[in-house]
Amino acid sequence: MSAIWHQSITSSMRPRSLRSMRDRLLHGVPPMLRVPLPGRLAALGHARRHWWRAVLLAVALAGAALLAAGLWMPAKAELAQHLLNRAWVAARASGGADRVQPWPWADTWPVARLHFASRAEPLTVLAGASGRNLAFGPALLDGSADIGAPGLSVIAGHRDTQFGALADLALGERFELELPDGSSLAYEVANIDVVDSSTAALRLDGEESAIALVTCWPFDALAPGGALRFVVTGRPPTHW
Repeated sequence: MSAIWHQSITSSMRPRSLRSMRDRLLHGVPPMLRVPLPGRLAALGHARRHWWRAVLLAVALAGAALLAAGLWMPAKAELAQHLLNRAWVAARASGGADRVQPWPWADTWPVARLHFASRAEPLTVLAGASGRNLAFGPALLDGSADIGAPGLSVIAGHRDTQFGALADLALGERFELELPDGSSLAYEVANIDVVDSSTAALRLDGEESAIALVTCWPFDALAPGGALRFVVTGRPPTHW
């Protein structure tokens, strides 16, 4: 009787003792790790799939952003050229009397059109060679001579956009500047120089009209900026 009673007590206490031991062993273990092994592996697999989805979504969003930026820049440039052309037509219609802004908040206006024999389309030259204006096209440097007036008129442009055409110019080649009043001035390339802008300076005074077309050099530089400038000096053909 006592043996049976002892066996009954022992068997009734074993589950509680095992549960108590298991609870002590699992104390402090994260809940996700307390699940049985198959369930734990399933949870880890789900978390991994969720992480990969997040990575793929981030990559897709980054690609879409780059594509949108790549499409936006040409579209912006195309729109800017359309607005510049419209401002030029309006300036020509006024005989050069009006300073026609290409868009309402612009602080610039067309002052000339530059024609190269190697380019089918002329380049609209803006007033004021600020970084903001140069983003839309070549611009006449403030303080330099008015185009066609005695002295040196300095027109600057970016080497990787509109003024990349300067690399193809040769001595004696002719280019023209069309003014809003309808007149046209012809120039011939008299000099092609590479100068250090940190030490060299252009003389702006002179008795005759001359043009300096300026851009950064070298043309294939990977990084923008630098002190070197590619300078094409044009003089009227009568000078020769």
